Amino acid sequence: MSEIDDIIEIGMVFRGASKPKSDDGKVKTKAKKKKYITGAHGSGSAKQKAKYRQQRANRHK
Repeated sequence: MSEIDDIIEIGMVFRGASKPKSDDGKVKTKAKKKKYITGAHGSGSAKQKAKYRQQRANRHK
């Protein structure tokens, strides 16, 4: 049988949309990684940003 005959007899079957990929708890950017946030990995800019975060956290105590 041809495809058209199959469609006429059986009908068209649409498959559902693909499921979104789960995040798996993975961190996608280095700015969100714990070592980068705390300045522990040694980068000067990470240490500076960690210092600013600490100052901001202690601002209204």
